[in-house]
Amino acid sequence: MAKDSVLITVAGPDNPGITQSLMQIIDDHNGQIADMGQAVTHGLLSLSILLSSNTSAGEEASVLKDLLFEANKMGLNLTYQYLNMGETISPPGSNHKFILNCVAVEDLTASFMLALSQLLAKNSVNILRINNVSPGNFKSLEITTTLPRDTDLKFLKEQLLNISTEHHVDMAFLKDNVFRRSKRLIVFDMDSTLIQTEVIDEMAEVMGVGDEVRAITEMAMNGELDFDESLKQRVSKIKGITEGQLKAVLDKLPLTQGAEEFINTVKNLGYKVGIISGGFTYFAEALKEKLGLDYAFANELEIKNGAFTGQILGQIVNATQKAMILKVIAQQEKIALEQVVAIGDGANDLPMLSAAGLGIAFHAKDIVKKSAEQHLSHGPMTTILYFLGIPGPGDQD
Repeated sequence: MAKDSVLITVAGPDNPGITQSLMQIIDDHNGQIADMGQAVTHGLLSLSILLSSNTSAGEEASVLKDLLFEANKMGLNLTYQYLNMGETISPPGSNHKFILNCVAVEDLTASFMLALSQLLAKNSVNILRINNVSPGNFKSLEITTTLPRDTDLKFLKEQLLNISTEHHVDMAFLKDNVFRRSKRLIVFDMDSTLIQTEVIDEMAEVMGVGDEVRAITEMAMNGELDFDESLKQRVSKIKGITEGQLKAVLDKLPLTQGAEEFINTVKNLGYKVGIISGGFTYFAEALKEKLGLDYAFANELEIKNGAFTGQILGQIVNATQKAMILKVIAQQEKIALEQVVAIGDGANDLPMLSAAGLGIAFHAKDIVKKSAEQHLSHGPMTTILYFLGIPGPGDQD
């Protein structure tokens, strides 16, 4: 039988120097540390130290005595228990490790935490660590989990989506690997993602055909109508719109809440950022210049004599083209697809979201939320920072 290891648990008011004092004692007794974890919650320390079974019996008794004495001197509570490591350690490779990010506009509630913990337990998902990444409030958690390799991830994510909808909490369930915090390229859909409206609907409003075009747009974004055909139908109705009218529409386009702050943050961290849109270059290029983006791809309106002719120049940027453009940008920048983030809201964004290492359905149509790997439906765009392992607004040093 494997020799027992000793799990030491220390709790009490946190102060500088606690860990150093305990490590000094363990080192003086030639103790061997097999594992260690530490957390501080509202000034209260919780520290766990696993002493290896390779520590001799004599040294083990002596080190425990000295640790108990030192902890008492520092006003801390120290307990210990013996563990048979042969019974407690899972076989290598038996579990997947995932990070579950939970972000709420208001504080996370006890009812949400209950529903989430019940769901995780029901699916044999074990919680290793819970970290509040927004100190001063209770709005954002990073939960480290392990789950059996035979877990039905699609079914689990469907259940998480249900909880997200019911409790108004945005969640991302991401495999904890080297790519999770090493994203380098972010691409956005434009309409109803980077901006709060559909540009073609605003153009149609100017031309007096707003209701007709809006109905077609809705069907296209829900995947009920072929995108290419829907675009041809819609642009035929706005033939004749002038450059002056286009400028008036551009001047009124509202950016999505948090978009500018999100982009500034990732740009400062060295990310490449671009727009890949089924909308129009007139607007995408203007947003690229305004926000300091690196790329903008969209459909080009044919303008003659100061007015739109009703024709699109070149190939239509549809769902297939969006995914292809994403791959071309990544290749040009020498960035692996696993390091790409794609953000969109419509059915024509799904191939692009699937091609990226992290695809996020942003305040999306139901069909997109159910099909995309991750979704964000409640908070501002800055919420995505948490999904990338970047401190959110107010949490950065």
